Amino acid sequence: MAVFHDEVEIEDFQYDEDSETYFYPCPCGDNFCITKEDLENGEDVATCPSCSLIIKVIYDKYVTPECFYTLPSVPKDKSNTCFPPPIENPVL
Repeated sequence: MAVFHDEVEIEDFQYDEDSETYFYPCPCGDNFCITKEDLENGEDVATCPSCSLIIKVIYDKYVTPECFYTLPSVPKDKSNTCFPPPIENPVL
């Protein structure tokens, strides 16, 4: 079982569009990083390449990573690709 240095919301990360990587400062002076592809594959651990610390990334796994820094918009067909469709007849 992994021991996390911290748990950090994805919104607190910096995003580099060129490398499609999210960065967050590590106490060692380097940065924790996790790629957009990792997030799309359900990963939630950001690592630091310079030390052994890891952090847990808190994000909604049902929201696509490209939606983290964009405001949702509703296209003319009323569907929204950044959020899952509503559940039909939910069981309460």
